[in-house]
Amino acid sequence: MKNPKLLQLLETVLGKGKVTSGDNIAFFSPFTSHYKPKLEIDVRTTADGNNPWHCWISNKGGKSIHTLFKALNLPKAKFDELSRIVKSTKYRVYTEEEKLKTVTLPEEYQPMWIPKENLEYRTAMHYLKGRGITIFDIIRYRIGYASDGDYNGKIIIPSYDKDGLLNYFVSRAYRDRGSKHKNPNVSKDIIGFEMLVNWNEPLVLCEGAFDAMAIKRNVIPLFGKAIQGALQKKIIQEHVEDVYICLDRDALKNALDISEQFMNDGLNVYFVELAKDDPSKLGFDKIMKLIDETPKMTFASLMKYRLGMIWN
Repeated sequence: MKNPKLLQLLETVLGKGKVTSGDNIAFFSPFTSHYKPKLEIDVRTTADGNNPWHCWISNKGGKSIHTLFKALNLPKAKFDELSRIVKSTKYRVYTEEEKLKTVTLPEEYQPMWIPKENLEYRTAMHYLKGRGITIFDIIRYRIGYASDGDYNGKIIIPSYDKDGLLNYFVSRAYRDRGSKHKNPNVSKDIIGFEMLVNWNEPLVLCEGAFDAMAIKRNVIPLFGKAIQGALQKKIIQEHVEDVYICLDRDALKNALDISEQFMNDGLNVYFVELAKDDPSKLGFDKIMKLIDETPKMTFASLMKYRLGMIWN
């Protein structure tokens, strides 16, 4: 049967839809850039809770809205709302047990601030220097590395909560071989680098740990392109007034969605437009100059960006 509440939810995520055939609704696809709506979703929920969807350009698709939301890396709140609307399917949401799942640094983690006279340490240090990371950054962010085990050949960057407890970590290969990233299998519904955050000052939101270390000042990495529920809730609870959204160019839709959410909550939002390079490539001086020159976003400018996405 057709599910009008589901359609309303989808339009909060994907924008206004267009009826095609039967109970199918077409949206502009978040997986590709096209001037026509090419993501089709059947809003008639079947008895087993399925709503098939398919993008005709990227060929991505699935049987349920849950798989679509997962592909979009949406926050927990959207999954919760989805589970209330489509009750016949057990959609995966982050449980309290998952949130409390302990994250620990890998056994092979070694601190970078303790010099070692070996090739692995020198290679890791050379990689960090090439990315503009100083010894002060290494100490501040407790950066480490691993020369063996599952994280062999990777820089390890921990994140700590307000109480100084580890809540996540990311890793990045310092050699040009093997997989570039390996992160823990725990919920990302945390606040990155929370121990270093001052909620009384303007916040900068960026994608990754290296971006955050380039920006330096009161910055929170999302460890991805979407904002998680815990961070969004915390920003509202702490009555933060000014938020700078500083995501990579390929995350334009995510950046605009986050901007609109906070504007609707009454925050002053500054959309930092990155033409090409991300913050980690720009470096501190250039990214701070760009942030300082960014004007406050208005709903008119937000609409202009949205229309630009349609026509580009």
